[in-house]
Amino acid sequence: MKTTIKLMSAVSLLALASCNNGGKVEPGTYVDLNTGDSIMVIADPETGYAINSETKKPVYLYVNNNKDTIFTTGIVVNDKLIASESGYYDVDETKVKVDDEEIKIKYDDYKKKVDGDDYKIKDGDYKIKVEGDGDIKIKDGDYKKKIDEDGDVKIKDGDSKTKIEDGVVTKQKN
Repeated sequence: MKTTIKLMSAVSLLALASCNNGGKVEPGTYVDLNTGDSIMVIADPETGYAINSETKKPVYLYVNNNKDTIFTTGIVVNDKLIASESGYYDVDETKVKVDDEEIKIKYDDYKKKVDGDDYKIKDGDYKIKVEGDGDIKIKDGDYKKKIDEDGDVKIKDGDSKTKIEDGVVTKQKN
């Protein structure tokens, strides 16, 4: 039982950590990458994209205290930028694509797709899919885990299967 609770807590923390920089603008003081000015960034109430709180103009790329470069949607885009001849920075369209609410990031074996409150991450054999309603699916090789919005968990590891309902193992097959 304790192992189950620890496992569920770890998955919840993983899901929350994965949500960070998953497309939400965090208000705060940043550096506008293209102007070098220190600005206060907030989320536009209509689009959710980054805007300068003083001028209300969109902020395309900005840098936080950790030296992460953040795209207007709130997603960290380190290593996904190109410098133009005029000295401005832009997002490499081959690595980051934005189409309305859908955002796709590709880098080597890593892929992330954000669509509203839903997102998917693929990193080699590891995959995670988080839906806005709380459903989570994780796959890593032969290991699969599904967490429903109500907290029920199904785990398949090779030939072993476990089902957990309301924090209690209800079915187990080895």
